[in-house]
Amino acid sequence: MDVLIVLFTVFIVGIVISKLTQKDFKWRFNGNLAMCCMLCFTGVGHFLFTEGMAMMLPGVIPYREALVYITGIAEIIFGILLLFPVYRKTTGVIIILFFVLVLPANIYAALHNVNLMQANYTGKGVGYLWFRIPLQVFLIVWIYISSVREEKNNKLLF
Repeated sequence: MDVLIVLFTVFIVGIVISKLTQKDFKWRFNGNLAMCCMLCFTGVGHFLFTEGMAMMLPGVIPYREALVYITGIAEIIFGILLLFPVYRKTTGVIIILFFVLVLPANIYAALHNVNLMQANYTGKGVGYLWFRIPLQVFLIVWIYISSVREEKNNKLLF
């Protein structure tokens, strides 16, 4: 839920500021700015909740904590790259692939009741997937619309 709060707050504040200062909503820029902030927010979480996030991976996967750190750094870098139009489309495609690849870790965590913040097994369980899977799809669509899809006449295609 926190990721949605970050995403929507930054997006709404951004479009209001853009409209007031530039007389345009700057949808694409603010969509990417919001996703950048959300990815930085979640990326920092990899360093604050490393042990719990490592528990989201099956024990057969080696170097779980290192993978948590690497993916945290990657999320921050991906977020920052979204702010540069020259890298935006490629980064958007990479982020979509990343979101697809991390979904099994979220499913594993839900099936094993992982509470990543507490680093124990008191999590929400399988019911969490009713939120997490649609959220993952929503984030993929957000990235596609704001980063990957081509613009026509400086407007997003709808």
